[in-house]
Amino acid sequence: MHLRSGVAAMFALASVLSVPLSARAQQIQVNKENRTIAVSTTDTATADADTATVHIGFQIYAADQQTAYASGSKSSNAIARALEAASVKNDAIQSESQNISRVQPFEFQNLTPEQKAQRQFTVQQSWSVKTSAQAAAAILDTAVKAGANQSGSIDWSVADADSLESLAAGKALKRAREIADRMAQGLGSKLGTLIYASNQNPEAPRPMPMMRAMASSPMAKADAVEPLAINARKVTSGATVYAVFAIE
Repeated sequence: MHLRSGVAAMFALASVLSVPLSARAQQIQVNKENRTIAVSTTDTATADADTATVHIGFQIYAADQQTAYASGSKSSNAIARALEAASVKNDAIQSESQNISRVQPFEFQNLTPEQKAQRQFTVQQSWSVKTSAQAAAAILDTAVKAGANQSGSIDWSVADADSLESLAAGKALKRAREIADRMAQGLGSKLGTLIYASNQNPEAPRPMPMMRAMASSPMAKADAVEPLAINARKVTSGATVYAVFAIE
C-alpha cells in the first residue's frame, strides 16, 4: 500500500520483509504470524539559536609584495588585539584562510592606470569566532572597526543540538503512529505495539550568509558607530523515522 502523501507504508500478511536493525544484519521477519504496518515519516523541531559563529576577515591591496604583507600583518594583528580586548577567548577563534598573491589581470577591469599600479598584490585573511547569539553583533562590530572589511556571515546554532534532534525524532515517531493507526482502522484491525524504529537525520541546509564584503574604506569616527541590529535566527533540526508496528 502506498500513501499519496508520500509516506511509505506496507501491510503484509504472507510476504516476507527484511528490515535491517544494525550493521550485523539483524533482521525482523514479517509474515502471516507477525502482521505489521511500516511507516516512514519526517518531522522537524525549531528553537531559538543560542550560539553564533561569526565569520570575519579582511582584504587589502598594495603595489608590491612586501608592502602588501606588511599591511596585512598590521591589519591581522589589529583585529586579533581588538578581539582580545573585547574578552574573546583565544580558543573561540579559529583561522579559516590566509593568502598573499598577485592580483590577476581580470580584476583590473574598470580601474585607472594609477589604481592598477597600487593593486598589484593582495593579502586576504579570515577567521571564525564562536560566541553566544547575544554577543554576535558586538563581535562583528569590534572586528569591522579594527579593519575586518570582509565580514558579516553568521552561522546560527544551538548548544544542545542532540536535544533538538531528539525532539524532532519524537514528533516524527508520534506522526508515524498516527498514520499507522489510521491505516489499521481502515483495514479493520487495531494497532499494536511498536516493534522497531530507526532515525536518520535529513541533510541540513547550509546557512545563508547574512552579509559579505563590507566596505573596505576606513570608517569615519568608527567608535561612534553603533553595532548593526542583528537578531538571532531560528534553528531547525529534522529527523526521518522508520517505524514498524504490530497489528492485532
